[in-house]
Amino acid sequence: MMNNQNNILTDVRNNLKAKSAIFALAFVGLTAFSCDDAKKTTETTPAETEVAATETSENVEVNNEVIAAYMELKDALVDTDGTAAVEKAKNLEAKLNSFDFAAYSEEDQAKLKPMVEAATKHTQEIAGSEIEAQREHFEGLTASVMEMVDVTGTEVTLYQQFCPMYGEDGGTWLSTESNIRNPYFGDKMMTCGEVKKEIK
Repeated sequence: MMNNQNNILTDVRNNLKAKSAIFALAFVGLTAFSCDDAKKTTETTPAETEVAATETSENVEVNNEVIAAYMELKDALVDTDGTAAVEKAKNLEAKLNSFDFAAYSEEDQAKLKPMVEAATKHTQEIAGSEIEAQREHFEGLTASVMEMVDVTGTEVTLYQQFCPMYGEDGGTWLSTESNIRNPYFGDKMMTCGEVKKEIK
């Protein structure tokens, strides 16, 4: 009787070992398949990487030119130089007119086109105005450029700055420096304002 029980226990142990080995092999196989599958989904070809890098560099270049031209116009207003502001506004208008929408996705293009149109209109108004009117239109231009940056991003750090003393609701502008140089008052109130937001 004891021998029969021992034999039964031995058979059970052998069956369990065999099943355990099968389960282990199956688990290893599934894990290997999953890892291999994950590699296939995450790997990118050199061509895909090159295209992505090209698109990014185009976006940065397009955006940098507009931001640089905007900053030149802002500096002319800081200096209360209406003649220079006309010249810089025309330069910014040229950059906006040659804006390469093709460097962006269709969805972003649909967002950017009305923003670029509005910014262009403001530059035209600045180019045809005296200093006080230039500053009024610069406020609208800033709003359009800020909207553009929300879509395009920026390679350089920008500081959104605000002067509560300008107009009824205050005036906002963008700068590449954190120190305040007020384009709405120039040397009358050069340091009036504060940094409201850092944009990276």
